[in-house]
Amino acid sequence: MAILHGEHKAHGLAGEWEQPDWPALTLPEVDALLRRYPQAGGATRMISVSPRPFSAASVVETVQGPVFVKRHARSVRARAGLLEEHRFVAHLSAKLPDLVQGVLADRDGETAICVDEWTYEVHPVARGLDVYEDALSWTPFRSRGHARTAGRALAELHRAAESYDVPAREFGQLISSFSIFSGNDPETAIASYLEKRPKLLEYAEQRHWRASLNELLMPFYRKLEPWLGHLQPLWTHNDFHASNVTWSGPEPSAEVTGIIDFGLSDRTNAVQDVATAIERNIVEWLRIHETGTQIVHLDHLDALLDGYEELAPLSYEQSRALAAMLPLVHCEFALSETDYFLSILNSPEKAFLAYEGYFLGHAEWFRREQGQKLLHHLEERAGRSKR
Repeated sequence: MAILHGEHKAHGLAGEWEQPDWPALTLPEVDALLRRYPQAGGATRMISVSPRPFSAASVVETVQGPVFVKRHARSVRARAGLLEEHRFVAHLSAKLPDLVQGVLADRDGETAICVDEWTYEVHPVARGLDVYEDALSWTPFRSRGHARTAGRALAELHRAAESYDVPAREFGQLISSFSIFSGNDPETAIASYLEKRPKLLEYAEQRHWRASLNELLMPFYRKLEPWLGHLQPLWTHNDFHASNVTWSGPEPSAEVTGIIDFGLSDRTNAVQDVATAIERNIVEWLRIHETGTQIVHLDHLDALLDGYEELAPLSYEQSRALAAMLPLVHCEFALSETDYFLSILNSPEKAFLAYEGYFLGHAEWFRREQGQKLLHHLEERAGRSKR
C-alpha cells in the first residue's frame, strides 16, 4: 500500500506510473461510510492510497483504529458479485483465521455497501508487513525463501477451499475464470465467452481471433487436453502474487502472515491457481523486450513448488497439466481486462496492450527460447514425480 504523499498515481500496464482511472477516496466520503460500522465509528484521516488500478482503496484511520476501504464502480463490481467473493473469504477465514481475515459488516450486517454509482467494502488491515507494497504482478519474489513460504500458504488456502462447494461466479468484469480451455471445444467456448461481451467480440473479430486460436493457442491446448480429466474443480485465489501476501518481516526467512485481495477468485482448479502464481511471480514480463535478459527465475519456481508440495503434493498427471496449462493460464483474464478497457474505460489504447501484449504476446513468448526452457523445466519436474 503506497504511503499517502503528493499526487496519487497508479500502476500502468507497462510498469510505469500513470494517472489513475478512478478518483481517490476522500475523507468526507469514507467518514460517511464508516459511521455505519461499529468497528470504525467514522474516519479521522487518510493514511495511504493504493496504487492498484482497477478500483480506489485506502487505509483509513478511524476512532477505533485503522481499516482498509475499497471502492468499486458498480459497473465493475456490483453488490451481488462482491458478495460472491465475500462468502468465499468468510469460508477461508473460518478455516484459516491466521491467514485470511473476514470482511467487516456494517450495523445492518452488510459487507457490500452501495452508494450512488459505487460499491464499497471495508476490511481489517492485513496482519504483518506489506513487503511488496509497490510491486506489480509481474515482478519476482525477493528471495527463494519468500517463494517457498508463499507456496506453502497457497497449499494451505487450497486445502481450506476443498470444503467450499459453491458454483462458479456469475458473469462479471475482471474475473479470472477457467472455461475456454477446460473442455473439448475451445473454439465454441471462446465464441460463447465473446458473445457475452459485445465490445470485446467486435474487437476480437477485427483481429481474427479464430486464426490466433488455431495458430497460436490450440497447439498448447492439445498438450493440455489429455490431462484435463485429472483437474478437480476448486474455488481459487487466481491472483496469488507477492504483493497479495503479507509477511512477518522483509528477511528471506520471513513467514506469510496474511493472504489478501480475492477480487479475481472463482471456481477453477488447484493447478490453474498454481500456474497463475508461476505466471505472476516467476517471469518478469515487464522486461520481455530486453534482448538477452534472463527474465525467468527457475530457482524461485522450484522453491514455490517445493513449498506447495510440502502440504499438497501434485500427482504426475497434475504436474503434466501444470506444464501444459502455463502458456494458456493468462488467457481469460487477459480477455477480461481487454473487455474492461473497452466496455468500462473506453480506452482502445489500453485494450490494445491487454489483447496484443498480454493475451497474444504472453502466449507467443512460450514459443521462444526462454519460454520453452521454462516449460521443459516443468516437464522434467513432472517426470520426476511419476510413481
